[in-house]
Parts: sequence; structure tokens; C-alpha cells
Amino acid sequence: MEQQRSTSESSQSPRSPPSQRYLSVSVSDPVKLGNGVQGYISYRVITKTNFPEYQGSEKIVIRRYSDFVWLRDRLFDKYKGIFVPPLPEKSAVEKFRFSAEFIETRRQALDVFVNRIASHNELQQSEDLRTFLQADEESMERLRSQETGIFKKKPADLMQMFKDVQSKVSDVVLGKEKPLEESNPEYEKLKHYVFELENHLTEAQKHAYRLLKRHRELGQSLSGFGKASKLLGACEGQALGKAFDELGAKSETLSIKLQKEVGCLLSLSLFLW
Repeated sequence: MEQQRSTSESSQSPRSPPSQRYLSVSVSDPVKLGNGVQGYISYRVITKTNFPEYQGSEKIVIRRYSDFVWLRDRLFDKYKGIFVPPLPEKSAVEKFRFSAEFIETRRQALDVFVNRIASHNELQQSEDLRTFLQADEESMERLRSQETGIFKKKPADLMQMFKDVQSKVSDVVLGKEKPLEESNPEYEKLKHYVFELENHLTEAQKHAYRLLKRHRELGQSLSGFGKASKLLGACEGQALGKAFDELGAKSETLSIKLQKEVGCLLSLSLFLW
């Protein structure tokens, strides 16, 4: 009787829900490699997922900024009509691009970039994303070098390009050049609007990053002020020392709050642009 009851209860117990699919990526541990113009920053990219198409539940690879550019360009070319998240700006000035503040800001931005892709229903299925998150460094370097360019084209492609140029020059010299087709006014209007919008968004993004920089500097200053106040309080009497100690504690608390707000604002700015 007890066996029948336990069998009946087990048959009526709800089944455990299937595990939910997840794809989580973190960008961490920036390291400077090389010197001068050959120098660059590498990042540790850690992927945790239960997607069956991935090689295991966790994968750690090393990536550099140009690898993120490769991923962005591939997605942009293949997923027309889908908004591909923007990348943080690349600084050409060495003293800025290798500063601790710039490196940390970029790391946070790259983390937001790749996680926005990983959370997108269509982009997360991309084969290029899987390659980016799993391929070794040599494979990624080989893929980057295969991108199209005048010095990377196949010989047959170069020959065809020169033939096209030769044909075009001949048409011009012989007066056979075809007149350009008139542009569609609606298309030109839309193109002008998109260019103007892009310029305004780029300018707004620059100002947003400047504000974030000032916000972070204020947080760091408050942290330093808080520590100095605590040290000063330790040198004073009981009443005055307690006041300085409380001032220092509040300054440090406010500093932590500001640093968290910087991270939230950075994520928001990347989401909007």
C-alpha cells in the first residue's frame, strides 16, 4: 500500500523545468603587449554557456581590440537591418591609449559591447560570434588577415580590378562613358539625414565620455579626501577625531556610489549609441 502511494505521489509530482539557455561573457585582465606603435592591449574573454553548439560550458581566450572590430564588421555585413552595438573609440595617441583610466574605460565598454551581442536573439546565433569566443589567437589573426583589401585580394581579383579600370579609362578617352543615372531624391534625402544623425550622435557620445571622465575623477578625489580625513581624525582628540572619521567614511561611501554610477552611465551610453 505504501509503495502504491509513493508511486502515485511521484507520478503526480511536477517535472523539473528544463534548464534555461544562457550565454554570459566577461572581458577582464587587460595587459599591455609590445612597445611604441606596435604596442596593444590584450583582454581575457571568458564565456560561460549551455548552448550545445559551443565547445564546453566555459572557454577562456585572449583578444585584442582589432578582434572586436573584426566581430563588429562581420556582424554588420551579415545582419543588415539589425542594429549592431558600437565599439568604444580607438585612441591614436599613445600616452592616452595606454593610460590606466583609458584602458579600464575601454575594457568596460568592450564588456558591454560583447554582452549586448550575446543577449540578442539573432546575433547570439552568429557563427562569427562563436568563432570570436572560442578560436585560438593564431586562428583569429589568420581570420583578420583574410579581410578584403587591395593588398589581400586574390591574383584573379586584382587582374579583374585592373581590367575594369582599363575599360573605364578607355571609355573616357573615346567618349563612350555612360552618363551617371540621376539619383533618387528620396534616397538622397534619407542619406543626408543618416549622415547628419551619425555626426550628431558621434558628437554627443564624445561629450558623454567627457562627463563620465569628470564623474570618475570626482569619485577618486572623494576617495582620497575620505582617507585623508580619517588619518587626520586619528591625530586629533576624541570629539574632533570622531567628526573627521565620520566625514572620511561618508566621503568614501559617496565615492563608491559615484564609481557605480559611472559604470551604469557607461552601459547606458553604449546602449543608446
